[in-house]
Amino acid sequence: MNRLFSCSTSLFGLVGLLALSLLAAAGRAAPPRVLPQGQLPKDARLGPPKDLNGYFPLVVPKTKEEWEARAAVVRRQMLVSQGLWPLPAKTPLNPVIHGLIDREDYTIEKVYFQSMPGFFVTGSLYRPKNKSGKAPGVLSPHGHWADGRFHDAGRQNTRKEIVKGAERFEDGGRSPLQSRQVQLARMGCVVFHYDMIGYADSMQLSFDLVHRFGKQRPELNTPENWGLFSPQAESHLQSAMGLQTWNSLRALDFLLSLPEVDPARIAVSGASGGGTQTFMLAAVDPRVALAFPAVMVSTAMQGGCTCENASCLRVETGNIEIAGLFAPKPLGMTAADDWTREMKTKGFPELQSLYELMGAPKNVELFNNTHFGHNYNYVSRSAFYSFLNKHFQLGLEEPVVEEDYRRLSREELTVWDAEHPRPPGGVEFERKLARYWHDDAQQQLAAIAPKDSASLAKWREVVGGGVAAIVGRDFPKADDVEFEKSEKTDLGDYFRFAGIVRNKKHGEELPMAFVHPKKWNKQIVLWLSERGKSAIFGDDGSPSPEARRLMDEGISVAGIDLLFQGEFTSDGQPAAKNRAVGNNREFAGYTYGYNHALLAQRAHDVLTALAFIRYDDQKAEGVTVVALDGTAPIAAVAASRVSGPGVDLAIDTHGFRFIQVGDYLDTSFLPGGAKYGDIPGFLSLATDAKLWLAGETAESAALVKSTFAAAGKPNEITLAGEKATASAVIDWLVK
Repeated sequence: MNRLFSCSTSLFGLVGLLALSLLAAAGRAAPPRVLPQGQLPKDARLGPPKDLNGYFPLVVPKTKEEWEARAAVVRRQMLVSQGLWPLPAKTPLNPVIHGLIDREDYTIEKVYFQSMPGFFVTGSLYRPKNKSGKAPGVLSPHGHWADGRFHDAGRQNTRKEIVKGAERFEDGGRSPLQSRQVQLARMGCVVFHYDMIGYADSMQLSFDLVHRFGKQRPELNTPENWGLFSPQAESHLQSAMGLQTWNSLRALDFLLSLPEVDPARIAVSGASGGGTQTFMLAAVDPRVALAFPAVMVSTAMQGGCTCENASCLRVETGNIEIAGLFAPKPLGMTAADDWTREMKTKGFPELQSLYELMGAPKNVELFNNTHFGHNYNYVSRSAFYSFLNKHFQLGLEEPVVEEDYRRLSREELTVWDAEHPRPPGGVEFERKLARYWHDDAQQQLAAIAPKDSASLAKWREVVGGGVAAIVGRDFPKADDVEFEKSEKTDLGDYFRFAGIVRNKKHGEELPMAFVHPKKWNKQIVLWLSERGKSAIFGDDGSPSPEARRLMDEGISVAGIDLLFQGEFTSDGQPAAKNRAVGNNREFAGYTYGYNHALLAQRAHDVLTALAFIRYDDQKAEGVTVVALDGTAPIAAVAASRVSGPGVDLAIDTHGFRFIQVGDYLDTSFLPGGAKYGDIPGFLSLATDAKLWLAGETAESAALVKSTFAAAGKPNEITLAGEKATASAVIDWLVK
């Protein structure tokens, strides 16, 4: 390998070369180090993990085509994170509309329907009177106002708001949520104001569970019968946020089922947590024509509630970019004296540039009301009315002024009564809901299980797309990687060399070592181990018996320290847990919504090492990844993202499955790891490889075998039995 054999001219390279050459001269005293003792790699991942209070800017691409490609990736990531890739089956809504309340110029009705069988969405339907023709439809998710749709700010608080100019009327100010729906109906819109889960009439999953979850529940953390927030739910990407997003999609289905609603003029608007639901729905559902998320879109805090966070959602993205997915359609936003206060200078200029790029600069607006606190007050609502009037061409005289009305009480608004009894909820319902969600996804995956080239293409689109979002890394390009050598030692019939492999794009460094026979046959084995690169050496620094045997066959052997192995640690001991963000609530989404899990990061390391080997000057003709211990899941995940032939795989899974991991901080935990067929699902995407697979039965490997057969490569997979040895895999390799 020419680059490996070339001498580094850096001070680091010279010092390392001298030190390790002295070690070699002293009788191969120890496995080689790449860095001086006590020095860690200069790896961006060694900094503190990102949390919801980080900085989330938007980088606007140079061309429309670049943005469209990026938008497709982020949109898929969002759907995967919500457990909605593929979308659950749209079962009958079976809507019930009752309890008509007639006002002079609008009506209010009580609504409930099923977003999933037995899971009810509840809300109030506002309709204009004396309206002919198709009417615009507006969805109103409400956010974190106390009691939600039943919110009453109280007389004294409202009077203070009136004095500050935030409200005009006492009834309107006491329920700014009802005020918006009444005014929109008076403007000629059909409005569905629906409950967030755990608020008002939506109590099948409690407020404390959905919005205040803080402590893991061991009795619900089982592979057979799990609940929300459990490691098993997270491994299937089931979350409270995902359920709320699904409810929003089904609320849109309901609104569009009303014959008087114009499907070309659908708007959605909410504030705070309702703002989160607004930009989430607008980003993933093309039926939305106008969006107005209030006091939520910013480069700062991304949403503090458990209902606003989900594993994988904001890894390498954020609310500004998510909101930007709506371009070029009309997008209005408000800012206040909260985490959105800097929006005018941080975030909004980038959205303006994006809309300019998309040819619609007049379709994005910010109403910068930073003299008010967190709100959807009269001033902010008025901005929405004018924005809607302009873009939906309602023809109303400006300014659109909100008038007073009689506020309805909880008793008048509730959808449940003697004739319409509240449905069951609680822990058993939660378990059944999670099971239904899982079973529905598995049925959809079974329907596209690879049988031929056509079904294989669909499998790669759905499962490959889901895995791409979970892993979060493509195979690196040649310009992304480089190698800096620290040692080259001539040891008779082989060379020992070591150095740093860098992924320049992501700021990552990997200590890597090789034992390289002088009679090289152009084949390389990348030997993964829980011990890192030291696994290819004995205690005295000479090649391990396995490496020695491979070299005798002309095969070069490489070892790497994956993140938090070997030289990534001060004591040489591998990480015992994933690092969590500084939040005492035991919720995976607060950590993995912003950071890759350690297992995914280690899979990234494998991809970086493979990319270096593939692109090295001397061009190895083949490389095989071997993982016979706890690194097998890492190898399987990495193999799913290798593009093109030339990388084979030999692993012993020991029957490992992500669904069995019972701690969301376990180093083997992977959000979404069980969703798409678990370990066999990842391996099913590696059909470009020759695969030697141990630790599985013929039955448990059936998916992998069928995928290889569908790819026309039934002989490229070898089942090595439930127990295997290093000697057995070497026998396979040398053949």
